[in-house]
Amino acid sequence: MERFCSDCGEKLVGRADKKFCNDQCRNNFNNKANSDTNSVMRNINNILRKNRRIMEELACNEEGKAKSTGKKLKEKGFNFNYYTHAYHTKTGNTYLFCYEYGYLPLDNDFYMVVKRIENNQ
Repeated sequence: MERFCSDCGEKLVGRADKKFCNDQCRNNFNNKANSDTNSVMRNINNILRKNRRIMEELACNEEGKAKSTGKKLKEKGFNFNYYTHAYHTKTGNTYLFCYEYGYLPLDNDFYMVVKRIENNQ
């Protein structure tokens, strides 16, 4: 039974389970198959990285925290719709995080920006 490359259609020679004639065809095939998913993920990851970078600039002091207004964060390009996870404190506060940097909404459009330090003990 003849087998053909899943990307370019050339006749395959070799192993019975071989699907591609070379690495380039394998990469081309997988890149085409994942292009839609990769585009969405890439855009979301870019937003998350930008949010993290903005918070890092604010909270890079020794204390690892700072206050800012929502207006200033938005002017820098911060997108409040994207975050990696939420952290709920015992006191009922919810911090929204982009990786290790997070923010807590306060009153009057103020936000507390913090850096979470993991205790790996």
